[in-house]
Amino acid sequence: MPKLTFALAIAALALSAQSASAQKPGVEKLYILNCGEGVAGDISRWSPGVNEGKSMDFVDTCYLIKHSQGWFLWDTGIPDAVASMPNGLAPADPKAVTWRRPKTLAAQLEQIGVKPADIKAMAVSHTHPDHIGNVEMFPQATLYVQKAEYDWPGANNEPRFKPSHPVELLAGDKDVFGDGSLTILSTPGHTPGHQSLMVKLPKTGVVVLSGDAVHFKDNWDNRRVPSMNANKELTAASMQKIADTLDKEKAQLWINHDKAQRDTQKMSPEFYD
Repeated sequence: MPKLTFALAIAALALSAQSASAQKPGVEKLYILNCGEGVAGDISRWSPGVNEGKSMDFVDTCYLIKHSQGWFLWDTGIPDAVASMPNGLAPADPKAVTWRRPKTLAAQLEQIGVKPADIKAMAVSHTHPDHIGNVEMFPQATLYVQKAEYDWPGANNEPRFKPSHPVELLAGDKDVFGDGSLTILSTPGHTPGHQSLMVKLPKTGVVVLSGDAVHFKDNWDNRRVPSMNANKELTAASMQKIADTLDKEKAQLWINHDKAQRDTQKMSPEFYD
């Protein structure tokens, strides 16, 4: 092979390698979205026998994840319609959370240049209203949900999602993109088919998004189980599964409703990579 041709071949290979490394598969970035803020009337609802009658600020968090194969949304928060309610959304139980929507999900997506139609896959940690409020903003996105959650009857035995919404029913953990970078973890107990999410970020490292496997750090530290949970034993087992995952992966635990933790984090349009 002539020297010039050989040199050109080597240069082409080098460019090809650079291109391949630039397009490395996996999670590229993660945005933390404000999906609600509120005040709990009595936090002993989440920590039986502790903090009786004490009020506490809550947050509600969604996460938008950019993977090399496309956009993935985790949880959808309080309905965007609550943003137009001057007094917020009051709960039936005065001990529960009165929610407000300072920023809509739609506006936060627009701010980072993402249209609802761009999101091809999504999942919710569980089907309580503060997590599924905007699922139908993404009618074309495949929804990953545990079968036990999907089949769990809602109010008046209504289905928890529109039957027309594309869904992939799970029976345990799920490696969403097949590369280990985004893994749904089955963590039942709070609800029959509750799930959490493990995200492997290139620089930040591994984070586990709790869903409502735990509501705030004090409950995590003391392994407290809310009185309204579907199954106390499964909740405890799921907390242990998360703890084992944190140890194995040297991961951080990001707790969905914990305001003190969220106040230390970068919010969208800033991101973690």
